[in-house]
Amino acid sequence: MTLIADLKALSKPQRAAIWASYLGWTLDAFDFFLMVFMLSAIATEFGTDIKAVSVAIFLTLAARPFGALFFGLLADKFGRRPILMIDVTLFSLFSFASAFAPSLVALLILRTLFGFAMGGEWGIGASLVMETIPAKLRGPVSGLLQSGYPSGYFLASLVYFLLFDLIGWRGMFMVGIAPAILVLLIRMHVEESPAFEASRGKPRVNAFAELARHWKIALYMIVLMAAFNAFSHGTQDLYPTFLQQQHHFDTRLTGTLTAIMNVGAIVGGIGFGIWSETIGRRRAIIYACLLALPVLPLWAFTATPLLLGAGAFLMQVAVQGAWGIVPVHLNELSPGAVRAMFPGVAYQLGNLIMSRNAVFQADIADSHGGDYGLALALFGGAMAVLIAVWTAFGPERTDVDFTAEAAREG
Repeated sequence: MTLIADLKALSKPQRAAIWASYLGWTLDAFDFFLMVFMLSAIATEFGTDIKAVSVAIFLTLAARPFGALFFGLLADKFGRRPILMIDVTLFSLFSFASAFAPSLVALLILRTLFGFAMGGEWGIGASLVMETIPAKLRGPVSGLLQSGYPSGYFLASLVYFLLFDLIGWRGMFMVGIAPAILVLLIRMHVEESPAFEASRGKPRVNAFAELARHWKIALYMIVLMAAFNAFSHGTQDLYPTFLQQQHHFDTRLTGTLTAIMNVGAIVGGIGFGIWSETIGRRRAIIYACLLALPVLPLWAFTATPLLLGAGAFLMQVAVQGAWGIVPVHLNELSPGAVRAMFPGVAYQLGNLIMSRNAVFQADIADSHGGDYGLALALFGGAMAVLIAVWTAFGPERTDVDFTAEAAREG
């Protein structure tokens, strides 16, 4: 009841910032995950194989840190709000343009540009929210914000379920223009971050000097996010392919099981985000990762839709339960003067390190007779253990006064 009362006490601008950032990440992920449902269809049209098309996922992930750096620097200089609007517009346009790719090469270029724009949204949106809300709500709101990612995957699975057989993969990408509508919400209802306003007019620090000065925490966060991204993408990106190729499920069953998976992800992200306010950020991450281990056999090696659905739900409770802590944890660990850039760059550099994740998993599956379940289980189990151990030895900062810190650091 206290949490509900605290949420009700938020001002309209604070609630608008939460919804704008949540929806931004939701629709960003929606555009990204449209691709994972269509690997087979695209490969068929362009006369190639799934491995060749999966390079598009690699390029999208590889481009994201460059976008995080570029848009993060702009947001630290000009404000979170205007740069977020530009960023959302760009990734929506690049997703829409993917529908008109005349060749696989053209599609790869467009997905790279999409990844560049996508890379900026998370860091800017997370800093805007975390700098706007009260400190006691950062854990629950962090879980909600990160749940935007599986919410986007859920929407993509729903669109795939309802429309793919009617409009094909090109039509699916055309739907990707929808996130641009979010710009109107941001324009009309979202105010600038109080922490940025507190630093307005002060001399700006050199962002690259800040990265160098805080290199130890930057390195810790990058390694952490490399493992985190392998954990999430390693259990999500090839999951529809696992259902289609290994179990030969049709469009509707694939879409249904993927939607169930993402319901579990939303439950885990919000639940562990709330719990982190009681037990701390590190413990919440560790407990969520350890939960994934006993679920692996049910998730990857069963055969019936019922058991696969139960495994998918529970696995993503664990995966996104750990992820639900990431927005608040990275923002609390970051220097205030470069908070729009620092967490996003660490997040997306981790993505870069693990950006060939889908290609590696496709290779493993191919070398084991198309056993995608084995590839998913290897990555899921190994990353759960790695994140738990790395987090146990890492730092933690809670209840940081972001506005005072920004005013002090400039």
